[in-house]
Amino acid sequence: MSTLGLVCLSASQAISQDWDCSNADNLPQQGMNYCAYQDWQTADEALNAAWPKVRAHMKSIDESTREYFPEQAIAEESLLKAQRAWINYRDGHCEAEGGQFAGGSIQPLIINSCKASMTRRRTEELLQLMQEF
Repeated sequence: MSTLGLVCLSASQAISQDWDCSNADNLPQQGMNYCAYQDWQTADEALNAAWPKVRAHMKSIDESTREYFPEQAIAEESLLKAQRAWINYRDGHCEAEGGQFAGGSIQPLIINSCKASMTRRRTEELLQLMQEF
């Protein structure tokens, strides 16, 4: 088997490895990177589940505001604008954090852990909007 074949086989085995993310601190770096990515994906799924509820809430605020103050019915539009800006901010901020470890095997862990943390906080912020208004 060629060297390239061995490298590809090793990579595919590592990707398909079942990592125990409940014990990520005791995993090799590749496992910790995988678990950090999974943590971010879980946080992102929660944000994506909250988003339509929060957006619908803001839309209902606009609908009731529009009757008396049509020019002030900007809740949904403002939320969408803020969310787009937040995604750019989160990604840039986390890439900057990870940039300190450029080329290192820990870089994906730093970036994905940052994204997971910021995404969880953003989900809380969005849900808080529904409670405040």
